[in-house]
Amino acid sequence: MKKQLRSIFFFGCMLCMACNATNSAEQSNLDYVDPTIGSVGRLLEPTRPTVQVPNQMVRFTPQRKDFLDDQISSFPLNVVSHRLGQVFSVKPAVQPLSAELWRTKMTWDHDLEVNRPWRYSTYLIDQEVTVDFTAGKKTGILRFRFPEVPHKSILLDVYNPGAARWEFQEGNVLTGMETWQGDVKVYLYGMFSAAGEHGVLENGQPVSRAAVSGEGVKAYVTFPASVQEVVLKYAISYVSPEQARKNFEAEVRDRSFDELAEEGRKAWEKVMSQIQVEGGTEAQRRSFYTSLYRCYERMVDVTEDGQYYSGYNKKVNRDERPFYVDDWSWDSYLAHHPLRMILDPAAEEDMLQSYVRMYEQSGWVPTFPVLFGDHACMNGFHSSIVFLDAYRKGLRNFDVQKAYEGMYRNATAATMLPWRNGDKTPLDDHYYEHGYFPALHPGEKETESKVHHFEKRQAVAVTLGNSYDDWALGQFAKDLGKNEDTALFAARGRNYRHLWNEEKQLFMPKDKQGNWIMIDPKFDGGMGGRDYYDENNGYTYMWQVQQDIPGLMALMGGKKAFEEKLDQLFREGLDRSKYEFWSKFPDATGLVGQFSMGNEPSFHIPYLYNFTASPWKTQKRTRFLLETWFADNIFGIPGDEDGGGMTAFVVFTSMGFYPVTPGLPVYTITSPVFSKVSIRLPNGKTFRITANNCSSVNKYIQQAKFNGKTLNTPWFTHDQLTAGGHLELEMGPMPNKALFTNT
Repeated sequence: MKKQLRSIFFFGCMLCMACNATNSAEQSNLDYVDPTIGSVGRLLEPTRPTVQVPNQMVRFTPQRKDFLDDQISSFPLNVVSHRLGQVFSVKPAVQPLSAELWRTKMTWDHDLEVNRPWRYSTYLIDQEVTVDFTAGKKTGILRFRFPEVPHKSILLDVYNPGAARWEFQEGNVLTGMETWQGDVKVYLYGMFSAAGEHGVLENGQPVSRAAVSGEGVKAYVTFPASVQEVVLKYAISYVSPEQARKNFEAEVRDRSFDELAEEGRKAWEKVMSQIQVEGGTEAQRRSFYTSLYRCYERMVDVTEDGQYYSGYNKKVNRDERPFYVDDWSWDSYLAHHPLRMILDPAAEEDMLQSYVRMYEQSGWVPTFPVLFGDHACMNGFHSSIVFLDAYRKGLRNFDVQKAYEGMYRNATAATMLPWRNGDKTPLDDHYYEHGYFPALHPGEKETESKVHHFEKRQAVAVTLGNSYDDWALGQFAKDLGKNEDTALFAARGRNYRHLWNEEKQLFMPKDKQGNWIMIDPKFDGGMGGRDYYDENNGYTYMWQVQQDIPGLMALMGGKKAFEEKLDQLFREGLDRSKYEFWSKFPDATGLVGQFSMGNEPSFHIPYLYNFTASPWKTQKRTRFLLETWFADNIFGIPGDEDGGGMTAFVVFTSMGFYPVTPGLPVYTITSPVFSKVSIRLPNGKTFRITANNCSSVNKYIQQAKFNGKTLNTPWFTHDQLTAGGHLELEMGPMPNKALFTNT
């Protein structure tokens, strides 16, 4: 124990020395990253402190409920998909072997844990074991430092049902296989730094044996009392056991823990240094750079030596380009993909080509592409918007014609039902013919067997979402010279109008006969309002027409009425207690009136003031929302962050601009939180934003110039950005109500 305490003291001293060295030299942007920000969910899932190389396959995070939970159940060797599960459980033990040890949780201390994007360390108080981890692309290294006790073991387990295997081989080699999500075989090849006695758990008893196969298999390695440190180097493969070994040989066999960690740190340093900021508060920089770090969790490259396993044809495929999976387009199309189109367009092109491959292999362009295939989730085919957005921003290194073919097939043959894949249904045919998705009256029995029992029809949300998707397809058709398709999908892009109710001044559901269903749009529709909306109520979906904001404004009675409705959104009451409201709408967190900062459909709404006579209100709202809901602490993310889907909003908004309508290559302006922002672009140029006199009080734009010329509207183009433009703002404490009013 004394040695262990000395080790902890030495580690603490090293941290202090590192901090002092950092303070004396130029501070790295990595110093502002705190993966624990947002690690306690307000109502739903927390954001996990993930360790990985940017956009790479192996991801790691300790298994616990959230950051308030002081017990860890296990350490996974890989998080296969964001919030969809992990494989290969590992944990240390210092007691005599028994079945109970595999179920025992490990107490940790918040102040003795280190969370960095490239490495992790924790001290397990009861076991007195220090656990360190660092990640490679397809590999990882776990290091266990044991106290001076007679019993020292590493316990092995699996997380998923289905076939699994552990096997110990000569030379301290460990191999394994676990089945993830029913049919994906994940292979492991690893090597321990020390020799031990190995065995398996059989009928609740430890048995000396080299291998075990079946479901829920458990194994162990017990080390001599003299061993103080055990290092497990390992590699993961989705291709084969042989490929797992090749990944091991290529990445970690000849690398130490510190060497691999340093490679990871350099990879993170590279992406985090692409955006440099000056000014702002320490808290704002921590929130900003942590949000930027989050944007590199997904998508992940699963290519291994020019081959990859695809859940879309259930085969190992060969390709000269990387194959990426793990994306939730309902979340990521809004800001995550647009951010990557600026920072790393080549990677974005590879990701879009991966979508094309998925279409070729499965017959559909996926909605939530993960390793096992399309995780049918939410609603809409928003990959169509991403393809259009990329194409119009000059990204062409993907099969454009094949992408269009897949988008067209989705729009004409696939079901729009939420959380369902496959062919269209009579409800889809109704949409094609009448321009809206039909809803049921309260209490009316469902007639379509394919409707998800929990997710329901989401009839208004489906109509609005697919109107945007169809608009994108029509715009893509126009750009490609497909005139008949242009006319078809341009008309469908206006389908949102069929559900605008003049009396309620909201989007409301209709039945199949075209009759209004006069619900309470604040609260009706069951859990999450899913009979009619989705995770949010009618007040959020009032604004889901990013593709035709002038058309939406006309429905509301013009620019003045549009602005008044925006004002009212942020002031409108719940008409019931918060606990009653959240019992139905747990996703609608980060509330300001009826505005929900904690859910994706709201992201563009504060920017809609830039279409009114009062653009200064966008500046006011976005500053307030960042300050209120994105603090630099464990509660600092107001909803499901979704692997960059939400934090990309923070990155854009903190810099002072945002893509309101993906598919249109323009950005709109708000109040930056930093006095200077520099984005180093892949083409060798730099886009700069200067906000003179910017501060927490001086949040209002007084004057604006772009490349030295007066900017009369709160917009600039993607081409201006990539040409290395300079946006210069003069900031002050009071709004300039005459600025940008000729929009």
